[in-house]
This record gives sequence, C-alpha cells and structure tokens, in this order.
Amino acid sequence: MCIFGLDTLTMNKPLLQKGLKKMSLFLLCCFIGPVIVHQAFKNQAHPLYVPVLILGILFLITAMYYGFSGIKTLVNALLGERKTKL
Repeated sequence: MCIFGLDTLTMNKPLLQKGLKKMSLFLLCCFIGPVIVHQAFKNQAHPLYVPVLILGILFLITAMYYGFSGIKTLVNALLGERKTKL
C-alpha cells in the first residue's frame, strides 16, 4: 500500500553505518581534545607543553572534520544523494 507516494524511499544502510562510525569518532574526539588542551594549559612550565597542545588542537580539528563529514554522510544515507550541484 502506497502512503502519499512514499513507497520508493529507501535507506542506504552501508552509508548509514559509515556515517554512524564517523559520528562516533566525532564524539570521541570531542571529549579527548578539550581534555588534552586543558591538561596542556595546566602544565605550561613542562617541556612537553607545546607538543601536547598541538596534539589537543589536532584532536579538535579532527572532531570538526568528522562532525561535518558524519552529518553529510548521514543525510545522504537517509535522503539520498543530491541530484543537482549548486
């Protein structure tokens, strides 16, 4: 039975799984990055201050990448690929 003509909508499950993996990495980096940056700022006199700070900032940048990429992948999995380019 067709309800409102929506019987042709399907979900791309492999793409959905890929998007959920990216979002889980995003959440992991969202918690690890600020903790590392906070620890770096607490130990500014330590000789490894700069490398630890850089590591924390890399985790934050990685979190932003996986966040945007994961949301885009989830939207494509649920709604389908965009047919026209902007």
